[in-house]
Amino acid sequence: MISIKLHQVNELLEAEVITGEELLDLTVNYGFGCDLISDSLSFSRPDCLLLTGLTNIQIIRVAEMVEAKAIVFVRGKKPGTEIIEMSRQKKIPLMSTKRFLFESCGILYQHGLRSY
Repeated sequence: MISIKLHQVNELLEAEVITGEELLDLTVNYGFGCDLISDSLSFSRPDCLLLTGLTNIQIIRVAEMVEAKAIVFVRGKKPGTEIIEMSRQKKIPLMSTKRFLFESCGILYQHGLRSY
C-alpha cells in the first residue's frame, strides 16, 4: 500500500485548497472517484481520498460516514458556504481541481495511490 500526503494530491492535481490548509500533511491510503452517493457509501473505505463532482451537503455526510480523509471536487466545481462550514467543523479538507474525474484518478494512480 502506498500512501500519499494531501499536499502531494494538491500539487499533482493543481488543485485549490478550499478548507483544511493546516491538514495537508495528512496521508490518504486509497482513492475513490464517484459521482453517486450510493456507490460512495457502498465502495469507499476509511482513510480514502474521495474525488467527486457532487457539491451537495450529502457528500460531507458521506465522507464522515466512510471516514474519508479529504474530498477533491473535480471539473472545477466548488461547494457552497454551508458545505465549507460543515467541512471545517468536521475537519475534512476540501480541494477543487479543474481536471475531470477520470484524469484526476489517473494522475493519482500513476503516483501510486490505489483503490482497494
